Order: sequence, then structure tokens, then C-alpha cells
Amino acid sequence: MFVGSGKADEIKALVLGHQAEAVLFDQALSAAQQRNLERHLGVAVADRTMLILEIFGERAQSHEGKLQVELARLQYLATRLVRRWSHLERQRGGIGTRGGPGEAQIELDRRMIGERIKSVKQRLEKVKRQRNTQRKGRERGGVFRISLVGYTNAGKSTLFNALVKAKAYAADQLFATLDTTTRSLFVEGAGRSVSLSDTVGFIRDLPHKLVEAFEATLQEAADADLLLHVVDAASPQRDEQIAEVQRVLREIGADQVPQVLVFNKLDALEVTQRPRELRDALEGDGGVRMPRVFVSARDGTGLDALRGLLAQAVTAGLEGTLNAPPSSPSPAVEDADPPVIDNAVTPVPSLQAST
Repeated sequence: MFVGSGKADEIKALVLGHQAEAVLFDQALSAAQQRNLERHLGVAVADRTMLILEIFGERAQSHEGKLQVELARLQYLATRLVRRWSHLERQRGGIGTRGGPGEAQIELDRRMIGERIKSVKQRLEKVKRQRNTQRKGRERGGVFRISLVGYTNAGKSTLFNALVKAKAYAADQLFATLDTTTRSLFVEGAGRSVSLSDTVGFIRDLPHKLVEAFEATLQEAADADLLLHVVDAASPQRDEQIAEVQRVLREIGADQVPQVLVFNKLDALEVTQRPRELRDALEGDGGVRMPRVFVSARDGTGLDALRGLLAQAVTAGLEGTLNAPPSSPSPAVEDADPPVIDNAVTPVPSLQAST
């Protein structure tokens, strides 16, 4: 089992005491661990991956989103077919024949799931080609592409709505947005329009298969010219969430795309925790400079500073302006008010406030 016998007995006592119908584990469980725990506890057992899949299944709205969730669910179920149905006993054919509990049904289910996975992948490949065609069209038109990325519930969709005056679904819940939404954003300081995309949020220990299933959606971030990394500035786990987003960006090949850190939910911070300046820059590993701006997508604080930063990024181009080594001049930052080195908000680990 995933836990020792003593802990398993303790969990069982809690199940009986609270008349629980299921037990959730905040870790990934193997099929054998899940089966053994269910036998011992006498109730259904779900792990972190299954819970995330359930939430994704409820949130998916578009055809593409539903396909991606289905693929991830099927890939997860394919690893669960380990003699879990003792009631599906295969009939013995006679003397000398052998058959195990549920063996025939497992083989049938495995084949059906395999065929369904193949079918869904083919349909997703078609969606991927359509997205690539759309991206190439934007590239030919010289459209500057910006993608919102960040930990789930950081306020990406609220910020998206505030910037483009849209009505994308936004709620205080995990994975409120699963489907990529792209809108045109006119950047007044640059005198031109850019495309702004709202993408799915990340989460700690996001299963690799889930990242793989959402490849078409996450590709928006990898193909962007600029990433707005939205951070919940009021979250106690802010630093860990930033690190997790950076890990996923590396996994999908988007870690080389220039970033701007957008510390959102400024309105949720105590007055004593708020920064003295809305805009500064951080220095990370390898001396990479990363502009940072503090905003409240809810009440509009800091949005003008963010728009000004976007205008500079669009007009100056990205070469040598964003995420550049400290020895290189940074037009995206130098024209602004001098950044405050000791802003009130605690700096991100491995990132220091930089002038």
C-alpha cells in the first residue's frame, strides 16, 4: 500500500467515524496501491491525478478541450486495468484450461481503450494542424503574439478581460479556463494591435500525461513572442507557484520566450505589504533580467503601467530588451521610473530586484 499498515488502519477509522464514501490522496498512486487501499478501506480511493481529471472534465467547454481531457482520462485509465473486477470471472473451458479473475474483460477493455486513444489522438492532430495554420496566418501578418500563463487561479482570465474588454469566463476556482481564448488587443502606445491569448493554468505536480494531452493548447505559450506570467501576489505559496510554472514552461519548450512577471491581486494585499512602485525588474539565474509590474485586474490598478511596458516591448522589438543579461541595456526598463530595489513584496527566490 501507499501508506504503512498502521496509517492505513488510522485512515480506515476516520472513514468509519465520518462515514466517508471516498478517500483522496494528494499524490499519484499506482494501480496496485489504489486497489490495495480500496480493499483495506472499503471505500473508493482516488489520487491527485484522478481529481485533476475530474475537475478538467467539468471545466472543458470546447470540442478541443473535451478531446484533450478525454485523451488524458483514457491514458490514465489504461494504467488502472489490473484485475480490479473480480466479478468478471472468465468461464473455464474445461479440464486443463486456465483463466484468471476478470482476465478476458481486462483484455477487452485494454483493446477498446487503446483504439479510442488512437482515434482521439488523430482528431487532436487535426486540431493541432488547424491551430498551426492559424498561427502561420498571424505570423505572415506580422502579428505580435502575447500569451498569459501562470498558476491556476492567479487571475489570468480576469486580467485578460480587463485588457481586451472581453467576457471570458472568470471565477475564483481551479482551472476555470481550459480552452485557449485569443483576442485582438490594441496597444495605444505602440499604435498597433497584438494578439492576446488566455491559456490553461498550471498546478503543482501536474501529471506529464496531462501536459502531453494539452499540447495543442499549451503550444500557444511556446509560440508566443512574449509571455505575461501572471502571479497571485497574495498567495502564501507564491514563490512555489512561480517555480512550478517555470518548470512546466521548460517542459513545453517555452522557457526561452521572454517573460514579464505580472503580480496580480494587489488589492488583496495588506497596505503594509504593497510595493512602493508598481514597476521594477527582477534578476534571475544567469543574470537574466525580468520586468515585473504589480496590478489589480479587479480594480484596474497598475494596468496603465502594464500597457506601457507592452508598448515598449512591441515597438522596440524583443532583441535585447526583455530578459536580457544585466550588462545589456534594456529599453523596456530604462525609460521607466527607476525600479525600487527593496519593494515591499518579498523577492522571488533566485530572483533579485534589479536596476
